[in-house]
Amino acid sequence: MENALLIALSRQMAMTREMAAIANNLANMNTAGFKSEAMLFEQYVMKGASESGQAAKITFVQDFGQHRNLSDGTLQTTGNPFDVAISGDGFFRVQTENNVMYTRNGHFRLDDAGQLVTANGDPVLSSADAPILFAQDETDITIARDGTVSSSLGLRGKLSIVTFENPQAMRNVGGTLLGTLQDEQPVDEPLLVQGALEGSNVQPIVEMTNMIEVSRSYASAQKLIDQSDQMRRKAIQDLGSPA
Repeated sequence: MENALLIALSRQMAMTREMAAIANNLANMNTAGFKSEAMLFEQYVMKGASESGQAAKITFVQDFGQHRNLSDGTLQTTGNPFDVAISGDGFFRVQTENNVMYTRNGHFRLDDAGQLVTANGDPVLSSADAPILFAQDETDITIARDGTVSSSLGLRGKLSIVTFENPQAMRNVGGTLLGTLQDEQPVDEPLLVQGALEGSNVQPIVEMTNMIEVSRSYASAQKLIDQSDQMRRKAIQDLGSPA
């Protein structure tokens, strides 16, 4: 009975984390550049466990990581000259307080100093590893398909677009920012779209269906726990009753 309880509890713990991932996907269904994530599960076999006094192999559920869906989201035209979408591979490089981070969210703006920054105020880096600056009197700001930035005063730089050998290994550091210790690999021919944003690739219907399935599975595991508890109580009562 103890094994049945432990198996059911391991499943419930994994489903709790799976539900958290689904909830995070749904919460970011309208976040530009967000990539949906799903839990990865595997069997964990405990050798030497006992069942009815005999050695047995007991299989538990273990979640060992998350899989990030790196497929492109739908391009959404905004008309804002500082909005930039990446079509295909690549990430923008962003200078945060701690380190250089990466994002697919191209919802940029100008700060008070004339720097091109993210919505959170972090400078967007150029291929020269420096922020892109504009003067107050500059107009006609354009961002070419290869990331070249120009204005009425001429060339202002080129957006740095990089990728990595294993994008799945990148970690979430908050919002749509990702971090990694992998070496950067420049994207030779990036494809950028000015005046547009890459929408989230979350599929709400799929996520809602997954949420219902996880809820049902959780309830099924809880039923197993309740039944095991009832069997334990009955066994104690029977054993404790006078002959």
